Amino acid sequence: MMEYIGLFFELLLFLFGLYLYLYAIGKLQPKGKSAQQQAADFRKRNGWWMRIGGLAIMAIMLVNIYLHIVQLLGG
Repeated sequence: MMEYIGLFFELLLFLFGLYLYLYAIGKLQPKGKSAQQQAADFRKRNGWWMRIGGLAIMAIMLVNIYLHIVQLLGG
């Protein structure tokens, strides 16, 4: 049971990395003009490290998910 809970949290962290990356490149936009302007300013200041961080989280979690699934199927 704990193996499946661990896999679930690894998937959640992968999705967090995906969300961070999509936000950093501007694919996710908040509603409202002032919120969009604030988000654009934030991305301009912090977009580089958010893209790198999102990609790093996704890469690490993808390896963890793969290894976890291999372990579950292997016995």
